[in-house]
Amino acid sequence: MEPMEIALQEARDAAARGEVPVGAVVLGPDGAVLARAGNRVEATHDASAHAEILALREAAAARGSARLFDCDLVVTLEPCPMCAQAISFFRIRRLVFGAYDPKGGGVEHGARVFDASSCHHRPEVVGGIRETEAAALLKAFFADRRTS
Repeated sequence: MEPMEIALQEARDAAARGEVPVGAVVLGPDGAVLARAGNRVEATHDASAHAEILALREAAAARGSARLFDCDLVVTLEPCPMCAQAISFFRIRRLVFGAYDPKGGGVEHGARVFDASSCHHRPEVVGGIRETEAAALLKAFFADRRTS
């Protein structure tokens, strides 16, 4: 299964749990999945339990290192500023994301964390991968919330 499909499945699973449907996957240098996660903010009562943070923590623990220099992160939504800063701190090699987030994004929108002079590490960034599908998950989730 390709990495963005795994992330999308994590997002679908998150939605089924009542979480905002965002999924993330960390890939090792050989492309193997080191960690995968979906949002768990509501389940853990933890505003930092975004899919990216959870997957990065799991991958770092598995590798025994706080730095993931040779790893890639695939996520269904443009990371928020908190997650973008974490991506920088974990020293991710490449960030691949699906849907753009004009309101809450921190990479191509909003804070543009990687462009700040205070940013210590900027990964390669590739956005818009399976964007339509990733955005549709989010739109459907929030549409259901508004009609409930």
